[in-house]
Amino acid sequence: MFKKTKIVATIGPATENKQTMERLVKAGMDVARLNFSHGSYIEHQNRIDLTREISGKTGKPIAVLQDLSGPKIRIGDFYKESIVLKNGQEFILTTGNCVGDEDKVFINYKNLPKEIKAGATILLNDGKNELRVKKISGNDIYCRVVVGGEIKGRRGVNFPGSYLKISSLTEKDKEDIKFGVKNKVDFMAVSFVRVSGDVLELKNILRKAKTDIKIIAKIETQEAVENIDEIINIADGVMVARGDLAVEIGAERVPILQKLIIKKCNNIGKPVIIATQMLESMIKNSVPTRAEVNDIANAILDGADAVMLSEETTLGNHPVEAVEVMARVAKHTEDNFNYEEVLKHNYLIQKNITDSVSYAVASVAHNVGAKAIVALTESGFTARMVSRYKPKQPVLALTPVLKTYNRLALNFGCYPQLIEPFNDIMEVIETAKKTVISEKIAKKGDKIVISAGVPFKKTGATNLLIVKIV
Repeated sequence: MFKKTKIVATIGPATENKQTMERLVKAGMDVARLNFSHGSYIEHQNRIDLTREISGKTGKPIAVLQDLSGPKIRIGDFYKESIVLKNGQEFILTTGNCVGDEDKVFINYKNLPKEIKAGATILLNDGKNELRVKKISGNDIYCRVVVGGEIKGRRGVNFPGSYLKISSLTEKDKEDIKFGVKNKVDFMAVSFVRVSGDVLELKNILRKAKTDIKIIAKIETQEAVENIDEIINIADGVMVARGDLAVEIGAERVPILQKLIIKKCNNIGKPVIIATQMLESMIKNSVPTRAEVNDIANAILDGADAVMLSEETTLGNHPVEAVEVMARVAKHTEDNFNYEEVLKHNYLIQKNITDSVSYAVASVAHNVGAKAIVALTESGFTARMVSRYKPKQPVLALTPVLKTYNRLALNFGCYPQLIEPFNDIMEVIETAKKTVISEKIAKKGDKIVISAGVPFKKTGATNLLIVKIV
């Protein structure tokens, strides 16, 4: 079953064995996500090695996405498992070390008393508990409980409407980056991005390490929403992390914002991943809710390149079934996608030669009834530019570069294949014809549209379109 939408599955205890990983790949996993908020280097090393072994065995490209922890602000432990906050009571957050109780708890961001202001809202426990800042004194932030209830230790804290100066990269992240560089991961996701400078900081670290690992910016803060255009422009892709984002801006704003971010990413050819609670019920249940199925389908109809599973595949009881459900929903949605309407709608985003040729490739493929689009690419640029127009045909991306082969596993409709290095256009055309037949994408007599950048080996120029009969 060839599906165009890519599936990102987070690898964890429920899926880190060879048999289950093979089943995940067979079910439709395209990207293996490693969550560096959990797990040791030994565990992550084993997951990377296993992913690459199975990719080689199955002949399917699987990208490795390293998701950095970022500066998650949390409260400390309480003297017992949980305490109950009462509406209207005073409650203190302190940067001074202490064991929490019903009156006070430690918070792990030492500069918070200097940066938070009286009147600010503080949310605890994924937004379930709400505090309002009354005053600040030394290390202590005095708050009034607006929404109380039970709370356990080590829960996350959000500050909607407040602008903190915390860096998106912690010292732990910087050590984790070294690990990712050493293992040549395909993508790094930077958490709690606020401004484009947060992405640039990681880019500079990777540049000094002499690697071109691609950066995914996670959109999960109010500041990121306000600076979304600059962030998308500098990042290599975007993840809409709807969990923290909903806490920060309000759940009711997320659906429209999701559509807006997807459209912006589509317009400039940056892959976009939709994440959080896509099949949360399948952590325990073997079938999804109707709402979850609709959520997946609507993300695809909006133009998402990829949809993501988190706890469903790390700790869930039905990890393979979750990927299978996602793949089936994706395929059925794609089969009923109005590709012609999308193509017409995207006509206006052409701004240069590459845009015009890429659009023409998708348009000609549609008009002549081609069975496939063949993109000849070294960096992946040609395939990505065609992919953003969401053509009905699979984009068979022929590349001699292994890292490009793996990275294109994230882009909608891209079907990467490794080939020998190419220099001559006629040689390339013959390779394209043979590949579409061997991969059963087309048969003799079918039309294919070939796209490339000439001269070869020059990155960032798509300027060639050829229609051929197989």
